[in-house]
Amino acid sequence: MSDAEKGDIATGAMDPSEEAAASKLWAVYVSEAEKYDRSLVESWKSDMEGMLIFAGLFSASLTAFIIESYKTLILDSGDSTVQLLTQISRQLASATNGSNFQTPAPTHFTPSTSAVICNALWFISLGLSLTCALIATLLEQWARDFLHRADMRSAPVVRARIFSYLYYGLKRFKMHTVVDIIPLLLHASIFFFFSGLVAFLLPVDVRIAVVAAALLVGVVAIYLPLTVLFLWHLDCPYRTPLSVAVWRISEFLHTLWIRRHKSNDVGFNTPSRTTMVEACRPRRWRDRLHASLVIIEP
Repeated sequence: MSDAEKGDIATGAMDPSEEAAASKLWAVYVSEAEKYDRSLVESWKSDMEGMLIFAGLFSASLTAFIIESYKTLILDSGDSTVQLLTQISRQLASATNGSNFQTPAPTHFTPSTSAVICNALWFISLGLSLTCALIATLLEQWARDFLHRADMRSAPVVRARIFSYLYYGLKRFKMHTVVDIIPLLLHASIFFFFSGLVAFLLPVDVRIAVVAAALLVGVVAIYLPLTVLFLWHLDCPYRTPLSVAVWRISEFLHTLWIRRHKSNDVGFNTPSRTTMVEACRPRRWRDRLHASLVIIEP
């Protein structure tokens, strides 16, 4: 080996043709990574914009209900005025008749149980809605910052490292989980609102409260099947924010069942799945065999 070749190896220099080929390879990687990351972040931003609009409208509507409901937690000034006027009229009547009037002991105001439950549920709902709006706003800022840091004009190899570094940062700090938490908070806020509405209407009119309760039961009856339907049909497009948690619980129970019956399933090996996308793969060996036969068909 010549001294010039040894010097190139020592300094890490590359052949111009190899360097050009590497640049083209990294350019292709950067193009695909930029397309994927930008579409992912833009979808997050669009989802957050919708969440912000809905959370704002919902919070404004909920505040109007709270303005009326919190009055049930304190003594009504009108009622106290009526009681005072009644006491004065009785005292005057007693003075006219010459009889003794005993001043009644002041009564301590205690809000009703339905009023406490209603206000507690509605204030929790308002807190969750505002928290959802705050996290959605922060997520929009993080998404813009991600695109700004990724959009750098430099060599393809440098941009490739930046894209890889930023993307694995998203996975490391569970930003996908944060995105899934926002609609979960908003859905929980809506359920708390309906529950508080039933408690609010119960002392007003039982019939109207029954109608509100029936509406709540109907929403829950639709929501729960949409949450667990994919467990029986993996190609089902319907999901809710609770679907991920349900899937993880089902995977945990499935793993426990496999470990318990491992002696009966000779040669059966379940793959480790970490995402719902991987869960769409066939679970049993018969499904895998059927999938392989479909693939090799002409």
